[in-house]
Amino acid sequence: MALTKRQSQVLTYVAEFIAANHYCPSFEEIAKRMNLASAATVHKHILVLDEKGYLKRDAHRSRALEVTDKYYELLDRDERRLDRYHRDVKYGTPLAGEIVAGQPLEAYENHENLSFDDVIRQEGVFALRVKGNSMVDDHILDGDYVLIEKTSRAQPGEIVVALVDQSETTLKRYFPEGTLVRLQPANMEMEPILLSPDRVEVQGRLIAVHRRYR
Repeated sequence: MALTKRQSQVLTYVAEFIAANHYCPSFEEIAKRMNLASAATVHKHILVLDEKGYLKRDAHRSRALEVTDKYYELLDRDERRLDRYHRDVKYGTPLAGEIVAGQPLEAYENHENLSFDDVIRQEGVFALRVKGNSMVDDHILDGDYVLIEKTSRAQPGEIVVALVDQSETTLKRYFPEGTLVRLQPANMEMEPILLSPDRVEVQGRLIAVHRRYR
């Protein structure tokens, strides 16, 4: 059974917490990290994850959650999807010259290759698929792939992956403005998002956009 976004976030946090600490987090710790209303809400998510086979729990003991093999199978599938994307763009591409959107250019022959492998294989670089049209004026379209450099810092005006309220991620231009942070879409029909700095966490900045037409 498929996981909702929130269920996936809870599951990932539990798995990473166990891997780092060798014991599972309390419901209160999960609620605080996920910005959930109460431990009762966490309990509901844990019940569903147990029913779906991603977690095992012992109802008679505290801190008695275990991640099942099904979770690691899910991770493997996600990694294989990302590997397929890497293979699509890592091979050297012949550089055939320059082109303008005007008069035709004369035939160009060159033996130079471009390789994107050095970018994709950098430590801390990951790919995301864009959903939505909030960045169309920056030529980032629904269905594009963006390459993101993992970082917690960004310069004003950079396009970043921002985590909002520890629950939702968005791709926007980043502008710290005094007591607020402005997450600016590149779409004239959409309003900026204004938030206090404590509600925004920069998770990476844009370094490249990849688009496939077929």
